[in-house]
Amino acid sequence: MTRTQQHGLRARIAVGASAAAVAATIWGVTALVTPGDAPAPRPGHAAGRTGTDGAQGGSGPGAAPGAGPQAQPAALPDSIAHASEAGGNAVNITIDDGPDPRWTPQVLAVLARHDVKAVFCMIGPQAKAHPDLVKKVVAAGHRLCDHTMAHDTAMDKKPVAYQEAQILDAKKLIEEAAGGGAKVEYYRAPGGAFTPDSRRVAVAHGMRPLGWNVDTKDFHKPGTAAITDAVKRELGNGPTVLFHDGGGDRRQTVAALDQVLSWLEEQGRPTGFPVRTAPDPS
Repeated sequence: MTRTQQHGLRARIAVGASAAAVAATIWGVTALVTPGDAPAPRPGHAAGRTGTDGAQGGSGPGAAPGAGPQAQPAALPDSIAHASEAGGNAVNITIDDGPDPRWTPQVLAVLARHDVKAVFCMIGPQAKAHPDLVKKVVAAGHRLCDHTMAHDTAMDKKPVAYQEAQILDAKKLIEEAAGGGAKVEYYRAPGGAFTPDSRRVAVAHGMRPLGWNVDTKDFHKPGTAAITDAVKRELGNGPTVLFHDGGGDRRQTVAALDQVLSWLEEQGRPTGFPVRTAPDPS
């Protein structure tokens, strides 16, 4: 090989090495921003959360922790949920304003007797005052719902910062009372005082806004028969029924809930939980 040929070969090698270095750099950057990369979970969404949103884990049996792609929690719509995860003619039982040391245990006993699961929409300070009851609700397989700190039915007229504090402070107290990593899965505005901002705050922290179709008006203590009749009369409006275990004497509610659940069994109507990740057709 002549001196001129050796010089040309060294130049070609240098150019090739430079090109390889550039390609490696570009590849490295591309790998960081690949469209398939999973985004970081939003606040309130644990990457390894399990439950109705789908199983989480590795790429196969025996996968090491962190090995393989991780499934992400499904995004929550900010629309107000009414439909049932159980579909069809299933009914959702929801219980508001507790927990209460006298009435919540009785409501839990009725639900257990009928093997029915419900959503308990709790007031933050009530949950803090009665953590034993919050734990019993969770242990029985029911779901938790944020019903704010002060049950302010005019909060839709208040500043966004106020709404956010009402929602997130209550969520924190409920989850602290529940312990064990239990999560609040829904948010129900007092008196239905939802706003676009409050719904966005809830969804950003893992809670689906939750409405109702049947208002039993048990809060006004109209009598056991009137509460039961309201359910039978209004259930055609949709599947989510509103009862209360807090805010006063709930003996009529306890008796009516027992009658309603018996009636649903006679009608062949199953019960379920409200949708979380699915769009609500109602």
